[in-house]
Amino acid sequence: MAQYPAWDQDEARSLIAGLAHLEGATLPILHALQEEFGYVDPQAVPLIAEALNQSRADVHGTISFYHDFRTAPPPRRVVKLCRAEACQALGCETLVEDLAREHGIVVDGHGGGHDAVVETVYCLGNCALGPSALSDGELIGRVDADRVAALCGGRQ
Repeated sequence: MAQYPAWDQDEARSLIAGLAHLEGATLPILHALQEEFGYVDPQAVPLIAEALNQSRADVHGTISFYHDFRTAPPPRRVVKLCRAEACQALGCETLVEDLAREHGIVVDGHGGGHDAVVETVYCLGNCALGPSALSDGELIGRVDADRVAALCGGRQ
């Protein structure tokens, strides 16, 4: 996972100012902030609202509508778990239940600590070897709850 600099109000202002002239600038600004800092700090909301002459509610609504925007620093590791039809047929839903019961890791939730999260994706293109996961750019087939927990830094 990439290392990001700490939130910097002045740098955020500079990024916002550099993109505020664009038509429909809200999304490019949010993407730029997340690319720079790894998340969109809530302190950015009034800065963006002022620069674009929008309400804070409009900016917050945009951030909360798009689930890919984070409002807190990202976890150390994100494990993407395929839950598409082929992986369902090969047991991914049982794997999800086992992760919660045996390891305290809630897929798409906040269980398992903040160092790692498991997120649902729909198809990693590894259907014959499902259930599949993606961790640090590595595609892994035939995962089980113990393997996913190990990828998260948990017990095996």
